[in-house]
Amino acid sequence: MSEPLDPEMFDPVCPSSAMPIQIGDKWTAMVVLCLAGGPRRFTEIRVPLRGVTPKVLTQTLRAMERDGLVTRTAYAENPPRVEYELTPLGRSLLDLVAAARAWSREHLPALLAARAAHEDGAPVGAGRPEA
Repeated sequence: MSEPLDPEMFDPVCPSSAMPIQIGDKWTAMVVLCLAGGPRRFTEIRVPLRGVTPKVLTQTLRAMERDGLVTRTAYAENPPRVEYELTPLGRSLLDLVAAARAWSREHLPALLAARAAHEDGAPVGAGRPEA
């Protein structure tokens, strides 16, 4: 028998609603990894991310700056130079991202098998959870 759900779990003021990395947020964890080695310029972050558009990367960096995960430093040069760097709070996410990556490495085959079974219309119980 499973434990009863905590009625406070989905309270609008629950701290989980303020989480900087949401399930399905594709880019925040990747930006954290890009900045793990030190400050980077926008284009230096964008290159390894390949599929991110400039607009989405800008939105992600702004949200991360708002949440205190990165600092944005603009240098008075010609042409202007801007660098992004993880704050201590942002660096604290490195262990979380490493744990998520380890889970993904361990469980990716099962996840892909479940997706394939779902797409093939496999019956419930054959790698397909009940709805």
